[in-house]
Amino acid sequence: MKIVLAAILPRRARTKAEGTDRLLADYIERVARYTPCVSMLFDSEPSLLEWVDRQPGRAPAYAVLLDSRGKMFSSEDFAVQISRLRDSGTQNLVFAVGPADGWSAVARTRANLLLSFGPMTLPHQLARVVVAEQVYRALTIIAGHPYHSGH
Repeated sequence: MKIVLAAILPRRARTKAEGTDRLLADYIERVARYTPCVSMLFDSEPSLLEWVDRQPGRAPAYAVLLDSRGKMFSSEDFAVQISRLRDSGTQNLVFAVGPADGWSAVARTRANLLLSFGPMTLPHQLARVVVAEQVYRALTIIAGHPYHSGH
């Protein structure tokens, strides 16, 4: 299973946030020890959705959109969700941070899962790091690695 950490961030809004970029790169490298993982930026919601729909594989890409109205999981339950997707044959698992004004109704309908890390709004760069860390945490839980240690 390949994991894609995606975000909608128009080129004009992209800045060098070296601290979060380094953290994101570190977690992508850690995730890649368990499964292929990449980060992608998109200029718009339609470009992300079109890209998701074009992904090759036996099954369509599984799109998880971060949304404050989405489902909340404990770290353990999130790990179970990822494990189930992997075991059911999901080839492309996409976690996406949405546009500044939130996801459209079309995107929320297209999503396989709306995921919430709580009702707070996070800056895009920080949300990208949080989702990367949580994916890494989930994979270590699945593998029985002590990173999570039950807290």
